[in-house]
Amino acid sequence: MADEDKDMEKDSGVRPVGTGFHTDSEPRCKLHSFNWLEDIPGGYADSDMVEVTFKNTRKGYYKNTTHIPLAIGDMVAVEASPGHDIGMVTLTGLLVERRMRQAARGDRRGRRTDTATKDEVKRVFRKARPGDLERYEEARARENDTMIKARRIAAELGLNMKIGDVEYQGDGNKAIFYYIADERVDFRQLIKVLADTFKVRIEMKQIGARQEAGRIGGIGPCGRPLCCSKWMTNFVSVATSAARYQDISLNPQKLAGQCAKLKCCLNFEVDSYVEASKSIPDKGVRLETADSTYYHFKTDVFKREITYSTDKSIAANLVTISAERALEIIALNKAGEKPLSLKAEGEEKPREKTAFGDILGEDDLTRFDKKKKRKKKKPQQGDAPAEAGEAQAPRTDKQPRPDRPKKKKNKGQPKPGSGDKPEAPKPPKE
Repeated sequence: MADEDKDMEKDSGVRPVGTGFHTDSEPRCKLHSFNWLEDIPGGYADSDMVEVTFKNTRKGYYKNTTHIPLAIGDMVAVEASPGHDIGMVTLTGLLVERRMRQAARGDRRGRRTDTATKDEVKRVFRKARPGDLERYEEARARENDTMIKARRIAAELGLNMKIGDVEYQGDGNKAIFYYIADERVDFRQLIKVLADTFKVRIEMKQIGARQEAGRIGGIGPCGRPLCCSKWMTNFVSVATSAARYQDISLNPQKLAGQCAKLKCCLNFEVDSYVEASKSIPDKGVRLETADSTYYHFKTDVFKREITYSTDKSIAANLVTISAERALEIIALNKAGEKPLSLKAEGEEKPREKTAFGDILGEDDLTRFDKKKKRKKKKPQQGDAPAEAGEAQAPRTDKQPRPDRPKKKKNKGQPKPGSGDKPEAPKPPKE
């Protein structure tokens, strides 16, 4: 049995990773649903429904009518129109029915997502055989060439559309063309040309910019692969209010991703910011003190610190206080009282900078300046060697040393390196 599994992996290009299988062309870290109903005893979480994932984010719900023992990661052959398709099992049990009801309700905008009702659910035929997987890999090998040829055909027909991806059915009898278009496109002539060229059944499916980025992939500004191509399977709408809650500059060039839409990562931490900002005073509230009026300048949500300025438009006389102190001053202002200053009596002293606050010296303005190194003087003859740990005092007198003869200055001779050459000494007379 083990030898058959090895031969199957060798023929199909499928190998086990963790609890499931994946092909070399599939991303390895796609996030699937965790079956939290799996360990309920008594068979209450058992169900014949199975969730099957195909290329990238396309999913379908199928019924296991023959009660085949299936586990997450198994490659199965499922019913399609026409023929059959090959996909991977990503969820089993009662949780699949809950996902189906959620898909039937659609998202918040009222759009239907995947296969919705049990009447439309198709069947699981069998586990994928080596022959099925070989045919499946052959069909997938033609997808890139098909996409390039289809783009040329669409350009020749003058259609204002972009074909972003092509997906062949597991048996190779049908191809799904994913395209992007800003306006309505009449592609009836395109379908006829594609069917005559590739000899398969054609299905056109329009997708958005986010789905295209997830299918193509790339590197984001953070230096990591795009989230939509690595682990995201569902896309949630992103609003500019998510950037406002996090005090991010509303710069379209920085907020937009490679799909020219707002980055999906803006939604990752917005809930934490909203929850933390509930106990912080409103930005429009001004604080009255005995000496001046302070306006909101900026807020550090997680440190719970607020910076106020005496000018409404520019940063002037900035003072940073805690959120508790700001709420206390607001309560005093409502009661008709004005404190002497924003800070409490014990907080007016400046904080001392700790030694470990800036380990690398990044806050020092002179960190790029070259420091001059002092040249060590060479020990001269007659000097007594200094003992270990004893510093040698510098000489302050400019008088010559007694043990060294004084050099005589030759006034008539030129200095070394000058242009005049010294006369050669005359040989002695015999």
